[in-house]
Amino acid sequence: MTIRTVVATAALIASAGLAAAQSADRVKPLAPPGAIQTTGTWGLGTRAGDFVYIAGMRGIDPKTNTLVPGDEARIRQGFLNMQTIAQSEGASLRDCVRIVVYVTDMFRFRPLVNKVQEELWGKGPYPPRTIVEVHRLNQDDIFEVEGTFYAPVKK
Repeated sequence: MTIRTVVATAALIASAGLAAAQSADRVKPLAPPGAIQTTGTWGLGTRAGDFVYIAGMRGIDPKTNTLVPGDEARIRQGFLNMQTIAQSEGASLRDCVRIVVYVTDMFRFRPLVNKVQEELWGKGPYPPRTIVEVHRLNQDDIFEVEGTFYAPVKK
């Protein structure tokens, strides 16, 4: 190996480390007061530039970290948990650019999701939404929602 190759390799490794460090500075993990507590190897959300990405939220009461009783109440709480994290970064539900909803029974729970969204967003406009029926969710829950929000960084 020539000295030129060693120097080029060292420069490449150093620039990769710098890029990784810069990337870490641009992604901010989120865990605001009043949010649920994670129970595993996942984060509630992250800010990356002008966007906030929120992990799947379920109907967990942030005060007790247990599932809320009742289907509609649980779905509402999942949306409210997502809203709490978005608001911690200056975004409202109107700033939502996309949501993905998971339900364990499309026939039973899609009408409740629609009802809660109308309650929280009013008559619209609503964010683009994908809703998927899944076989099972954590803790045998019925619903989960994840969202992406536009929240420009204050300069």
